[in-house]
Amino acid sequence: MNDDVPDFFRRLWRLPTTPARLGRRSNLNVETVVATAVRLADGGGLGAATLPKVAEELGVTPMSLYRYVGSKHELLQLMLDAASEPHAASGESAGWREGMRRWAVDFWELTLRRPWLPRVPIYRSPSGPNQIAWLERGFEQLADTGLDWGEQLRVLTLLSGYVRHSALLAQELEEGRPPGDSVAEDKDGYARALRGLVTPDHFPRTAEMLTSEALRATDRPAEFAARADFDAGLELILDGLAAQVSRTGGAKHR
Repeated sequence: MNDDVPDFFRRLWRLPTTPARLGRRSNLNVETVVATAVRLADGGGLGAATLPKVAEELGVTPMSLYRYVGSKHELLQLMLDAASEPHAASGESAGWREGMRRWAVDFWELTLRRPWLPRVPIYRSPSGPNQIAWLERGFEQLADTGLDWGEQLRVLTLLSGYVRHSALLAQELEEGRPPGDSVAEDKDGYARALRGLVTPDHFPRTAEMLTSEALRATDRPAEFAARADFDAGLELILDGLAAQVSRTGGAKHR
């Protein structure tokens, strides 16, 4: 490998880094530190995976971890990649639209298994092996669309951002819902409160929306409501992408 590869990328890809010159050889390594942090985050969220808590779990001092993760920001990026195992795509091709739908849904389901993932700040473009594997899978689905590389990157950025935002929004709405209230009760309370404040003379379209079916009460559990909203938004994005692909004239499937 090129000796010019920065240490952060070496740690991401689990390549050898420059060993410390002094001190006793440690039994720790990047893999152990990151795996421990991911396990703690899986069990208690990001707040459970701080450097001091990881150090306590490993029986070392927090300062000793900087030899393996560089900084608290770097630890988060290492955790993000390690926890983003790519989902194997189906071997059967059903066209770019179904392929990208499946790509987004698999990403969404990853955030359900690990709800702390969308809470990790994004400090840089995808750089680790798992993140690159997600990119590669996306590029494979878009290969026959006629979109150029810049357009394909924008598509994957848009879709990954949509998944991340949707997952985080669903989590925050769930956290903000009054204890014991259902999705239906929450929506109904929201609509009733605003109907007396949002009047047609000042906000005609919003007032009409509040009396429409858009906020109709439903007995669906929160997770089903969130998935339905996610699917509907995803189809809107794919519709827009279909229009762009059609303009390129390169699509084999729609």
